Amino acid sequence: MKKGQIHDDSREEIEIKFDKNDFEKLEKLFLHLGYNISIKWFRKRFEFKWGDVTVCLDYTKGYGYIIELEKICTEEVKVQEFENLQHKLKALNVKTTSKEEFNKRFLYYKENWKSLV
Repeated sequence: MKKGQIHDDSREEIEIKFDKNDFEKLEKLFLHLGYNISIKWFRKRFEFKWGDVTVCLDYTKGYGYIIELEKICTEEVKVQEFENLQHKLKALNVKTTSKEEFNKRFLYYKENWKSLV
């Protein structure tokens, strides 16, 4: 669960790892807690460590491929660490997608995810 908006540069998150077979149980739990399902992501993720950075290579059914670099840090060094991550993406020769393009694709997926998956 992540706070903030979908394509913010940084967001506070709560991560709970669970077995894939328990997905339906957790879905029921969230529904009983009052959360509604507005979107589902069916993602295959490969995760690597690059020094102190976590690199995630994702393929999401109906959405496509994404590379994500993550560095857990304090609020005081957030700007500096974000710049470091941008340099790492450039070293990989990866061009960042604009927030406008991400938002456009996200909105399309959100409206059509049931037929895309």
